Amino acid sequence: MTQIDEAVDIREGEELDTGAVDRFMKEAIPDLQGEPEIRQYPGGASNLTYQVDYGDRSYVLRRPPFGKIAKSAHDMLREAKVMRALKPVYPYVPNIIAICDDHDVLGCDFYVMERLKGIILRQEPEIRQYPGGASNLTYQVDYGDRSYVLRRPPFGKIAKSAHDMLREAKVMRALKPVYPYVPNIIAICDDHDVLGCDFYVMERLKGIILRQDFPKDFELSEADTRKLCLNVIDKLVDLHRVDAKAAGLDKLGKGEGYVQRQIGGWSDRFRKARTDDVGDFEQVMSWLNDKMPDDIAQVVIHNDFRFDNVVLNPDNPFEVIGVLDWEMATIGDPLMDLGNSLAYWIEADDEGPFQMLRRQPTHRPGMLTRKEVVAYYMEQSGFKVDNFDFYEIYGLFRLAVIIQQIYYRFYHGQTKDKRFAAFGHAANYLEKRCQRLIAESSL
Repeated sequence: MTQIDEAVDIREGEELDTGAVDRFMKEAIPDLQGEPEIRQYPGGASNLTYQVDYGDRSYVLRRPPFGKIAKSAHDMLREAKVMRALKPVYPYVPNIIAICDDHDVLGCDFYVMERLKGIILRQEPEIRQYPGGASNLTYQVDYGDRSYVLRRPPFGKIAKSAHDMLREAKVMRALKPVYPYVPNIIAICDDHDVLGCDFYVMERLKGIILRQDFPKDFELSEADTRKLCLNVIDKLVDLHRVDAKAAGLDKLGKGEGYVQRQIGGWSDRFRKARTDDVGDFEQVMSWLNDKMPDDIAQVVIHNDFRFDNVVLNPDNPFEVIGVLDWEMATIGDPLMDLGNSLAYWIEADDEGPFQMLRRQPTHRPGMLTRKEVVAYYMEQSGFKVDNFDFYEIYGLFRLAVIIQQIYYRFYHGQTKDKRFAAFGHAANYLEKRCQRLIAESSL
């Protein structure tokens, strides 16, 4: 369903004289060509509103209702003059194109204005919250059968550069023309008088999002699960192929040295967020600092690419129709992005504590293993290294820092969300997992 307010066929008894409208319009706008197509907006119970189209040029005509009307009611001339006077100081008023007080044209006063192509919401909203996610807050805002998504930062104290809603929305707008899986941005708000924070509204993509397990009525064979898995990985490869300069995103990052900045930055963030009941990660941070490779490339990266940030077509679950959560998107190293994704890629035979962190169905028969994901990605993307250990351990460390930052807010009473109570234990487990992988690595 379109989100744009649409005109329909004219109601019986409210037809306009097409010839008279055409003559008036061409006198007011001499370069108009062709015959007008006139339709009527169905809403409203007072004045009548029509859409007048000449090819791709579209106007709106307003006139009073047919029949006898009160002397001072439905004053089209007054309405148009008020709009003309307001326009220079209140830019949201549509431009008045022409005003007619000659009743020989349509038998009444009327005016023509520009047509603003936009969304008109006619009901009170119903607002509900998406339960997933442990960072930014996401709400569904419904006006009847029109549905939107509002994204805002969490309540409470947050890091200065974190949860940048304006940046996320601007990145999405720039990416949309070259990466069609990005939802359309409807509106961006930086006025804190509205909600006390920056936020944005985007279209709601109606589809399937795979979270910890397949939905009840969603069953795939092992072969089909593998097909779905490959299709999702392909969308990460596609993102890494985007021409950042063509998208106007080449200035999004800080240039060469991405790997070094990430290790230094995440180490600093962990130290600032550490709580007394969590290990110090010093061995892990030291190893990452010592083993840092040079950037393998500079591409657009998502930085949080997971199954639960992917929307599938409900009529064809193999088709990806959307990729969500662009808060951390930037220009950076593609293998660092892949390492981030693999931190969430928990397999069926992984140990119990790691299974407790699983939030996507990568344990299902047919899903690729982490090693298979790396091999497939390298084959498809052309980005290759002999040893992926650094990127895998980095991804786990970064996940630990994200978890610890959330736990810090819970630990200090800045959020009461009980889901976060065990995040300190999760961070401790990830430290041990990183230490074991370091001990096993040949780097």
